[in-house]
Amino acid sequence: MKKEKIIFWITTGLFSLMMLFSAYMYFTAPQVKTAYEHLGFPDYFRIELGAAKALGAIALLLPFVPKGLKQFAYAGFTINLFSAAIAHASKGDPAQEIVTPLILWLVLVVSFIYYHKLHQKA
Repeated sequence: MKKEKIIFWITTGLFSLMMLFSAYMYFTAPQVKTAYEHLGFPDYFRIELGAAKALGAIALLLPFVPKGLKQFAYAGFTINLFSAAIAHASKGDPAQEIVTPLILWLVLVVSFIYYHKLHQKA
């Protein structure tokens, strides 16, 4: 049980911190705005996605958030990460831009698996 908690909190913490940093950059970094223009997305989508990432990361981190809301956050991040990989691939961006969201998704999957392992025993 202790090993499972450690794996859950490391993966969830790392993923959530990356998403919180990403959300912060969505609001403050001009290069993110430029990247959204490059991908063909409207500027308001960057703001919406930044807010959603921040809320989703908080939902994953806070232990008292209901299970259904956490699962909604996991699903939202999955859609977001695959959409990012597809968007970058469709524009012919470098492989790093396509692979990075997929690697982050793998971290999210480990968090999800261990979240369920911990809550099956509870």
